[in-house]
Amino acid sequence: MKLLSRGIRLPLAALSGLLAGFAALSVAELVSAAVRPESGPVIAVGGAAIDRTPAALKDWAIRHFGTNDKLFLQLGILTVLALLALVLGVLALRFRRTGAAGVLLFGVVGALAAISRPDSTSAADALPSVIGALAGAGLLYLLIGRLTAPGRDAAGTGVAPQGEASAPPGGWDRRGFVIAASAAAAASAGAGLLGRSLNGSHGQGAVASRAKVVLPRPASAAQPIPAAAVLHTPGISPFVTPNGDFYRVDTALVIPKVDATTWRMKIHGKGIARPLTVTFQDLLGRQLIERDITLTCVSNEVGGPYVGNARWIGVPLADLLKEAGVRPPSRGGPADQLVARSVDGMTIGTPVEDIMDGRDAMLALGMNGEPLPFVHGFPVRMVVPGLYGYVSACKWLQDLELTTFDAYDAYWVKRSWAKKAPIKTESRIDTPKPFARPKAGTVMIAGVAWAQHRGIDRVEVRVDDGPWMRADLAAEDTTDTWRQWSLPWKATPGGHTLTVRATDRTGQVQTEQRAPTIPDGASGRHSVVITVD
Repeated sequence: MKLLSRGIRLPLAALSGLLAGFAALSVAELVSAAVRPESGPVIAVGGAAIDRTPAALKDWAIRHFGTNDKLFLQLGILTVLALLALVLGVLALRFRRTGAAGVLLFGVVGALAAISRPDSTSAADALPSVIGALAGAGLLYLLIGRLTAPGRDAAGTGVAPQGEASAPPGGWDRRGFVIAASAAAAASAGAGLLGRSLNGSHGQGAVASRAKVVLPRPASAAQPIPAAAVLHTPGISPFVTPNGDFYRVDTALVIPKVDATTWRMKIHGKGIARPLTVTFQDLLGRQLIERDITLTCVSNEVGGPYVGNARWIGVPLADLLKEAGVRPPSRGGPADQLVARSVDGMTIGTPVEDIMDGRDAMLALGMNGEPLPFVHGFPVRMVVPGLYGYVSACKWLQDLELTTFDAYDAYWVKRSWAKKAPIKTESRIDTPKPFARPKAGTVMIAGVAWAQHRGIDRVEVRVDDGPWMRADLAAEDTTDTWRQWSLPWKATPGGHTLTVRATDRTGQVQTEQRAPTIPDGASGRHSVVITVD
């Protein structure tokens, strides 16, 4: 009977650890609603993990999981925490205080992660992890106490009725454990759901402020997209990427929701003659420009999906800098880097010369005819044509500081990426898809090509090792947007490799030399293998 009791208590001890972990996270979720959603332990630890992840590993995660990379990270953290909680529960069965102390230790880890985040504003960010850990440790200590306490009779005396044997040394308080475990599970679930609900409503003010935004008519409107710029070939990427389909690559585990009515941004730093502080209404009241601009992420592999084209509306960034007295380095300005800071702590460094060289760099307020979606940076983000996003496209913007590249390394530069990164000339085959099986006869090969701020001059396609064939280019919208292209091909049965290359307006032919995304963007030529039936 003693062996049987021990055999039962071991899995129940593991369950106790799991319940303690669940209680800790649930209480932390509830407390984070009173502090801020980003202070929760899973978000804090996840953010710290992203900050410390080697660039190559993060790039691998983006390639394999896409925009779900953050979901997989959080699921991974929860899985590890669950396994550790099981171990601590089993450990506590023999070393009760040690097991409870283990739960407290993880609370300390979460607290340190929370206050070390770049967006942390006070020591209060540690409270969710600390209070949650105290609740979890206390629960584990209580439940293990029920597993190690002697069994009790109906009267609660711990003495067996007359004529029955006394409780064996391996006995335990079954009834007390079941009651305590059930109550803890119910209370934890309630706390977690309440915390999740409160955190979900945390950004209602921001949502309301966005709903009230009416984008004014731009002083400089974008020209209508030429009808000949849009091909209607089945399978080709649409010329304008819908907001819901536009790629998202960032480090935010919780999408920041900033109230536009309270938003402020400072422009300050080296070479600033007149520091500025602007509000969202200030920006809406300025002379706005509207432009079609294609954005590309530096994590985009050759032929990858992290490129999209949208119509942006915003304030010319060069005008704001000039108003603050900024001069580009070519005119004697002391600052060669503009560091943009996001509300989530992200820093992005952009060459001042590129911002002020006449291109349509802007503080964007709208995207495809509506205020910026939260996921794409509402209320204000940067857009700079011709540069990869990690050096130009700060979302959820809150601060602009003029400095130098020698004096400051932005977030990604500290992680082995290049300080400056103009977008490389690239092209992609959208159709046929890899491993497609089209029928013999005329097959339309089509896709997109881009060389932002330089423009695409020519696209060519090769079948197997044959000659390069010039594709038909759709009309150009602007040099800052991609161009669609197509080529009718007389397909013959068998396996074939289709390869594409582009040439930009400077005469630069897309290189066949393969290079990884790190440190300044992938290069090479996109190929697809198909079988013609």
